[in-house]
Amino acid sequence: MTQAQILALPHYQESEVFSPLEKLVIEYAVEMTRTPVEVPDPLVTALRQHFNDAQLVELTASIAWENYRARFDHALGIESQGFSEGAVCVLPERSLESTFDNRRAGTS
Repeated sequence: MTQAQILALPHYQESEVFSPLEKLVIEYAVEMTRTPVEVPDPLVTALRQHFNDAQLVELTASIAWENYRARFDHALGIESQGFSEGAVCVLPERSLESTFDNRRAGTS
């Protein structure tokens, strides 16, 4: 990811630095990271237009693994070791509802 993309993550839906497919994948990651996980069927259907079964499994596993690592580290208080000192780490906004659901409802 470019620094521009990292900075645009909180508002990726409106950003021009992400392709439509990248936005779809980010939305999938957002939905997978929610508790409880409730990925809308239309989102998976949209992803299947771009990925075959093996690719979708790999994408899902990658997102799940990064979510696991983040939660594991957070629970144990493991913090950055300084390898990316000065780099940007944009945190997601917690209060946003699913943008995919909002788009489907025509409210985005």
